[in-house]
Amino acid sequence: MVEIVGTVFFLLIVCAVAGTLWLLLDQVWAAWVGALIALITLISLALEPRRVRSIGYQLRADDLLFRRGIMYQRFVSVPYGRMQLVDITRGPVARLLGLADLKFVTAAATSGVAIPGLAEADADALRDRLVELAESRRAGL
Repeated sequence: MVEIVGTVFFLLIVCAVAGTLWLLLDQVWAAWVGALIALITLISLALEPRRVRSIGYQLRADDLLFRRGIMYQRFVSVPYGRMQLVDITRGPVARLLGLADLKFVTAAATSGVAIPGLAEADADALRDRLVELAESRRAGL
C-alpha cells in the first residue's frame, strides 16, 4: 500500500511538471514525455497488487524463509542463531496507513531481509518472536 501511495504521488508530480512546461512554456515535448512517464507509472500501479502478493515469509523450526519477486524470485533462508539486529521502520506514509517494515541483519552482508507492509501490531509481535528465537539459538553457539 505504501508503494502505491508513493507511486501516485510521483505520478501527480510528473503530470504537474509536464503540464506546467506544456501550458506555460509551450513545450510540446513535455506533454509527450509526461504522457509516457504517466503510462509507465499506471502500468506499474496495475502490477503492484501482484508484486505485493509475491512477498511472503514463513517461520520454520530453525530459520525464517523469505520470498519475493514475480519474474526474478528470491528465496532467503536466515537461521535464527545468525540474526544480529531486528528493526522496525515506519515512514510517514506507513504511519498514516498503520503499516511498518521489519528489517533484520545477519553476519552475512548479502542476507539482509526486509518484510514490507506489515500491520504495526504484527510487526511488533514478529520482532519480539524473532528476537526470542535468535537469543535462544545463539545461546548454544
